Amino acid sequence: MASRTLWNIEEKMRKSIEGLRRELTTVRTGRATPALIEHIKVEYAGVPTLLNQIAGISAPEARLLIIQPWDKGSIRSIEKAILKSDLGLNPVSDGNVIRINIPPLTEERRQELIKTVRRRIEERRIALRNLRREAMEELKGFEKNKDISQDEYKRTLDQLQKLTDSFIADTEQIGRDKEVELTEI
Repeated sequence: MASRTLWNIEEKMRKSIEGLRRELTTVRTGRATPALIEHIKVEYAGVPTLLNQIAGISAPEARLLIIQPWDKGSIRSIEKAILKSDLGLNPVSDGNVIRINIPPLTEERRQELIKTVRRRIEERRIALRNLRREAMEELKGFEKNKDISQDEYKRTLDQLQKLTDSFIADTEQIGRDKEVELTEI
């Protein structure tokens, strides 16, 4: 029982870290990457649809993104969604494809993005600690019902703490890496 609880919490923590990695790919750095815009929701046929589901996105150069919609009629909707996305990007369309030049980041914008990254890292640390608390409550219930011994309870709590510490360290490393990426010119 205790090992199953640890395994479940480890899976949830791993998914949390993977979610953080995906989330941070959407934070704009000076480089063009399709992950920057693929999460944008576009109004397509009356339904909000992810951009990467209605168009191909490529980055042929370090500062250029090209969006090739599969339906040319969706170009206007895609442009509107990009403008509303709060990424500070200006799409340019020639009727067939949309080009987005990624301007270099100003120092002020870099600092704002670093604050955003730090806030997301802190939110993820809180989520990891909440998962630990959830597991601790479950283990406490097992011990209270005599499903596990006191020794096993304490041993499992130690393992849980080590697991949590390692995932928090991973989270902080991801944050430091993203900050370094943001400060590169």
